[in-house]
Amino acid sequence: MKLIQILGPGCARCEKLKQNAEEAVKRAGIEATIEKITDINVMIGYGVMMTPAIAIDGEVKAAGRVLSPEEIQQLLI
Repeated sequence: MKLIQILGPGCARCEKLKQNAEEAVKRAGIEATIEKITDINVMIGYGVMMTPAIAIDGEVKAAGRVLSPEEIQQLLI
């Protein structure tokens, strides 16, 4: 099972990234937990300075932009 974390303050772009992650998981047919992280200290701990960001299994894969479901799906394979 994958752990997908969406890091951001809760803006519309963060919510869109979360929705895209949910769609990517569905399309990939895998099991994953998607969690939203809004704590700035946790984001800094990951080295994230631009939001939204996405981390998969604890590794930041992208920051500062909203990945499409297709882009996220490629990261999950």
